Amino acid sequence: MNADLPPPAAGAAPAALDLANGFADHAAAWAERLGAPSAAQAALRRVARQLALAGSAGHVCLPLDQFADDDPATLREHLLASGVVARDGQALAPGSAHPLVLDAAGRLYLRRHYDLERALAAALRARAQDAAGAPAEDARLRDLLDAFFPPRADGGPDRQKLAAALALLRRLTVISGGPGTGKTTTVAALLACLLSLQPDLRVALAAPTGKAAARMLEALRGRAGRLPAELRERLPAEAWTVHRLLGVTPQAGRFRHHADNPLPFDVVVVDEASMLDLALAARLVDAVSPAARLILLGDKDQLAAVEAGAVFAELSAGSRFSAATGARLEALAGHAPTQAGEPGALADSVVWLTESHRFAADSGIGRLAAGINSGQGGATLAWLREAEDPAVRWLEDAERAPAPAVLAHAEAGYGAFLDALRAGVDDPAAAFAAFDRFRVLAAVHEGPRGVRALNARLAQWLRAALVHPADRGPGSDWYPGRPVIVLRNDYLLGLFNGDIGLTLADAAGELQVWFPAPGGGYRALAPLRLPAHETAFALTVHKAQGSEFEEVLMVLPEADSPVLTRELLYTGVTRAAQRVAIAGSAPAFAAACGRRTERHSGLAARLSV
Repeated sequence: MNADLPPPAAGAAPAALDLANGFADHAAAWAERLGAPSAAQAALRRVARQLALAGSAGHVCLPLDQFADDDPATLREHLLASGVVARDGQALAPGSAHPLVLDAAGRLYLRRHYDLERALAAALRARAQDAAGAPAEDARLRDLLDAFFPPRADGGPDRQKLAAALALLRRLTVISGGPGTGKTTTVAALLACLLSLQPDLRVALAAPTGKAAARMLEALRGRAGRLPAELRERLPAEAWTVHRLLGVTPQAGRFRHHADNPLPFDVVVVDEASMLDLALAARLVDAVSPAARLILLGDKDQLAAVEAGAVFAELSAGSRFSAATGARLEALAGHAPTQAGEPGALADSVVWLTESHRFAADSGIGRLAAGINSGQGGATLAWLREAEDPAVRWLEDAERAPAPAVLAHAEAGYGAFLDALRAGVDDPAAAFAAFDRFRVLAAVHEGPRGVRALNARLAQWLRAALVHPADRGPGSDWYPGRPVIVLRNDYLLGLFNGDIGLTLADAAGELQVWFPAPGGGYRALAPLRLPAHETAFALTVHKAQGSEFEEVLMVLPEADSPVLTRELLYTGVTRAAQRVAIAGSAPAFAAACGRRTERHSGLAARLSV
């Protein structure tokens, strides 16, 4: 078996194993009722179990050639003979008795994932084929771009201007760039161009999490300061989570907005699009009006979504342009676009921003991120150990539990937050400003170096250091200063998975949990009203996506683990704007740099049809 399709020995969670075994039993029993041959039943049981495990690991499908002990052709015959597996292209009416689908390339799908992938690919192909505007309008577009993208001081090509020019021409634009490459700056100037052309343009800003949406809106407001006042006033005043934008309904997986009731916007901009899983991406694209522009912003090198799929990475695998579009872009942006990455079906729709304005190539965090991304674990670790750059720090720590020096680093990181609490700060804005300066990130949730253990240790430290009268005592989890992260959406309260709150005592000494409000400011909720949550001094790297902190401490597992990948390290490191420290063992770090995330999917192939 391929290492990316974890058997039990690879550490699959007990719940995932139970689900996989139950699904396999159900599929085999279904085949037996249909009178399938015993060989077909046995093959189906084995493959269905692995398909379920693959899904829990983020794969959309399971290629049959991953079964090293089976002949793919024979395995295919057995699966189709089971009566439970449909052939790609076979009539698949809703509700048909085919929960699994096998395509011509030998990829086996759950029916739901097959339908979603096909629908998403078709919608993206249709959107990517059409260009907005005629060449006759290019002179006006060029004047607008020149107005909002002044010439660079060094006279070099402006990739941000190129990205904006592409978005002016297309109904689908995918913009990939690392931290500080100017994605938000590009969007601010792009919206200024569009609003100049159409003052009543309806624009929606969205992101997969509330934190990412808030950061997007804050960053856009900051970048818009150089725009004329009349344009600033027309910019969106709110950013949505993707779920809230689509309109959640009581029926799981169903939204108010879809192809038959599209979103009432002319432009939809989605930030942190690398966090979109297959299902959410399909629902989003389905809900955007065919005449509207869809702009996806993200970082192709970051972690993929927690759920199945790596949609943004597949869409942004190559930045390629046809001769006609390349000529128009050169006329609009003043320089010819370069071809980069893999040839892909989304030619003329993808642009990479490659120059970081936050991290110079030779800066600490920039150099560390580049070393991780290039897979140069040994050389990067050797450079880290030399400690030449104060922005990056390596804490050698191969013990089962974090070393005292690592814990001391974490406590020092939250020193400003502790000082604010000791000073009796009751202003949530000031408390959040102190708290968000630093964050501990971990690769795993459980274990002595995981999020749960780190949070328990830091909670113990804060409570002992603060000794606040509103602390409810050792029998309670509640105390002033407790940060919490919401784990489940609660639409009545307006709280969403990933939202961070801070616990503060009010004037009467009662504890309230404060959350940033969608329109700005903060709102308080009693602790008992919160949906499922946990302490948030430490977060998994996945939970930290869409966030940025001045300083980050990243704690690696004690030994190499399948969860340690290049994308996880890169994502964790680039959450830091100024300083980052990594605590772990040399073998674990080097192995992670050499391990790329692979998610099996047929989306890229379907886009190329």
